[in-house]
Amino acid sequence: MPRCAWAGPEPIYQAYHDTEWGVPERDSRALWEKLVLDGFQAGLSWITILKKRENFRTAFAGFDPHVIAGWGEAEVTRLLGDPGIIRHRGKIEATIGNARAWQEIEAKGGFDQFLWRYVEGVALQPRHATQAEVPPSTPLSEQVSKDLRKAGFRFVGPTIVYAFMEACGLVNDHLTGCHCHERCAALKAA
Repeated sequence: MPRCAWAGPEPIYQAYHDTEWGVPERDSRALWEKLVLDGFQAGLSWITILKKRENFRTAFAGFDPHVIAGWGEAEVTRLLGDPGIIRHRGKIEATIGNARAWQEIEAKGGFDQFLWRYVEGVALQPRHATQAEVPPSTPLSEQVSKDLRKAGFRFVGPTIVYAFMEACGLVNDHLTGCHCHERCAALKAA
């Protein structure tokens, strides 16, 4: 069955592509987890993060932002010693700060609502035929990035945010020849 070329030959990557990537995510905590993982990806390949995702979930208390928001230097030190995750002080500290920023947005109406308002609640539906047509960022991802940074988030540059928007289905960037394109298009306003 035809897939987006980036899904490659590895079964874990293909399963992620086929079942998660581009499917509209509307749960605030799940959106936050994906944003954190996209931040950890900066400078690395997504397959690296995907293979360590369960280790990340264990190390970061199931990505419960209410728990992580209370962490300090002891937890940073513990995480820096965990070989199952990406041990980058800046990204770990950003995750703690991002949990606090998430809490503020969540309390003001929901992180899910904050994000989905950028697309008026309906996933964008570009129709790219080739990977070369897919942009690394857009004016919209630049605006979302700017607003997230203003709210206190870090590791949320426009390219990271665009990858996040694709992963969470705010934009359906499955190529038109991919077997997932139409399925995700049908879920655009789920």
